[in-house]
Amino acid sequence: MPPDPPRLRIDPCDVAAVLALERELGVSHPTAQVLVRRGLAQPEDARAWLAAAERHDPSSFAGIDDVCTRVLDHVRAGRRITIHGDYDVDGVCSTAILVGVLRTLGADVDWFLPSRAEDGYGLSTATIARLAARGTKLLITADCAITAVEEVAVARAAGIDVVVTDHHSPRADGVLPAAPIVHPAVCGYPCVELCAAGVAYKLAAALLDATGEDPAGADRDLDLVALATIADCVALRGENRRLVRAGLRALAATKRPGLRALMRVARADPARIDTTAVGFRLAPRINAAGRLERADAGLELLLTADEIRAAQIADELDRLNSERRMTETRILFEAEAMLTERERSAAREPFSYVLAAEGWHKGVIGIVASRIAERHHRPTVLVALDSQTGAGTGSGRSIPGFDLLAGLDASAVHLERHGGHRAAAGCEVLASNVDAFRDAFEVHAAATLTREDLVAVRRVDAVVAGDEIGLGLAEELERLAPFGIGNPSVTLLVPAARCSEPRTMGEDGKHVRFTVASGSSTARAVAFGTSTVDCDNPLDATFALELNEYNGSVEPRLLLRDARPSAPGPIVLVGEPRPQAGEYLTAALAELRRPLADVALKPGALTGPVRDRCGGGIAGTIGALVGSGEPVLVVAADAQARLRHLRPILGGFALCSHDALERDPSLAAGDAHVVMLDPPAGPLRTYGAMTHLIWGPPELRFAAQIHEREYALRASLTATYRALRAAGAAAGEELETLLRGDARTPRPAALAGRVLRVLAELHLVSLDPDSRTLTVPSAERTALERSAAFRAYQQRYEDGRTFLSEVTAKAA
Repeated sequence: MPPDPPRLRIDPCDVAAVLALERELGVSHPTAQVLVRRGLAQPEDARAWLAAAERHDPSSFAGIDDVCTRVLDHVRAGRRITIHGDYDVDGVCSTAILVGVLRTLGADVDWFLPSRAEDGYGLSTATIARLAARGTKLLITADCAITAVEEVAVARAAGIDVVVTDHHSPRADGVLPAAPIVHPAVCGYPCVELCAAGVAYKLAAALLDATGEDPAGADRDLDLVALATIADCVALRGENRRLVRAGLRALAATKRPGLRALMRVARADPARIDTTAVGFRLAPRINAAGRLERADAGLELLLTADEIRAAQIADELDRLNSERRMTETRILFEAEAMLTERERSAAREPFSYVLAAEGWHKGVIGIVASRIAERHHRPTVLVALDSQTGAGTGSGRSIPGFDLLAGLDASAVHLERHGGHRAAAGCEVLASNVDAFRDAFEVHAAATLTREDLVAVRRVDAVVAGDEIGLGLAEELERLAPFGIGNPSVTLLVPAARCSEPRTMGEDGKHVRFTVASGSSTARAVAFGTSTVDCDNPLDATFALELNEYNGSVEPRLLLRDARPSAPGPIVLVGEPRPQAGEYLTAALAELRRPLADVALKPGALTGPVRDRCGGGIAGTIGALVGSGEPVLVVAADAQARLRHLRPILGGFALCSHDALERDPSLAAGDAHVVMLDPPAGPLRTYGAMTHLIWGPPELRFAAQIHEREYALRASLTATYRALRAAGAAAGEELETLLRGDARTPRPAALAGRVLRVLAELHLVSLDPDSRTLTVPSAERTALERSAAFRAYQQRYEDGRTFLSEVTAKAA
């Protein structure tokens, strides 16, 4: 069964806060929406986020001074120090950082990176025995060992001093290794989301400072910190934003031969290096060594100063990455086939997946678990079984709303070992226990998740109009980078978008470029992984907006994320007669009793704030206000006509006519945003919390046509009088039918009332309002100007036409 499309989620957004950020920061409305929806509504918070300058001293780690003292004692004594890292990018980078700083300090330092296949994850007793035999006196862990309580005890018993540096979650029982620890959460560091390389970088700065060196010397490793922070998928918030932003600049200008060689084989332009290039080009190649063979090649790449050796290692990593991709594809096909088979026999859709098979490479199953979890939106664990030993190595990935480590904790009785994070974790399980583990994991998932949790959510950061999409916005959104976990790339919603001019692109036409129209504006767009796009229906489409460099020029380009036919909420028509019998006549007769003094144009009253969006995209502007969660009243020249036009593409607001709002200003609640879709045929009055002007030339023309219909009465008088005279007399529903007219668009009730008033004043009809009966007496031809009402309506028409002409001239 194909996965369900993502649900759109548009969080409420304080419009006043958005407008305040626009003013205070000088940013666009869409960017201000993004900041507010991401919890940065206060200007000072938004400025700090955009600056990405958060920095904390290493001394913020409780106990780091004692750690430095212990490490430096070993350095001065010339005792062997071993850095025990991990086989992923974070483990390799943190090891490189600590090896590098200890070499700078003159230490006798080496390293040990476990083999994923032979040693498994983390510190083991077998490794400790090997290190003791080769003379290690101080063991510093990097990216591991916060849960290695027993193993640390074994090391100390063997005469090895231990310092634990890690960032993973401690054991569920809270027991920590009996050794000095540098860990952001355990040690109370302000940025608890540092990766292991970030921790190593802080320890390096502290060690330099403790020896009288400039702690800024640790910044030489910012390229490695950025590489690891992105690859390890930690949240790009707080200090991590500064580290990655500065690290990407350092990576672009790195002098490390290994990283320059890696960028060459990965075809990553140093001048355009970003989180995407790191995450999808550089990091997988370093990880490939640890997944398929040993991670030492990746570490050597980072440490070597030899250009020729660096090129050789980079080529080898590129080859391993190609092999990894082929292995990944094979496992993915086999895993998807298992899911298809289980769906056929399952009584219900599961809340989780635990899949196991022999012949799967334990170094690749984590990537495949990530692919399946992303596609099917379920927490997924894949287990690689060893047919000879009966043991299995599992790797899992999660979804928002599910703590994967907690799921493994709940199933721990069936596991030999486990650890990791909320989003990613690993385990060891016997083949004989896989079924029991699957059942226990499913029970926990079913108790934790709801069916709604199993549908992916597309969070919308900003609802935009076509005129807001351009180079300026694309450049502005770049200020929110770096993007990644905790700070995803911005998602823009273009409501009621129209797509056209599709053209396939890429190898075998697997992608498509097309044009997106919103209002009177168009933008170029591309969709990857599909060769078609719906060009027949209005779409609510979500996009990323990027700067596309091509042939030496830079232009904005939309990247389609997903699209669906517009399915708006309801529009509530207010201030207009309802279709029930008698309502139309009631509204028409009310016009007869209206004082003629009220017909004249009233002076403007700008008592509230006004936002001028004239000429901008209507759907995007209204959609952004509706998406804020605040009440919205749209005001049109003809509410009924606009209802027919808007209902298929927009919704979630109230709708009335200018005429209705003039008669009853209470229609605009005090906290409502009042949107003038069509211009009023008279001086502007403000209503509600704010008045938004959004009309363009088509709306000006429409308003002029409606104004002429409503107040230039000659044509309506002639048509109505002929129909009434032909009937001779009418009452009730028959009278209502005659007044509505037989046109495709019924005559509005207020217009019918004006016509009746003029005819009655000229004694061309006799009307009894109480009995709702009308007769047409014999009458001579007469001048319409004899009617005071006609003269008042004609004057209103002339005044309104003059006003609309002035508005048109200003727009031009």
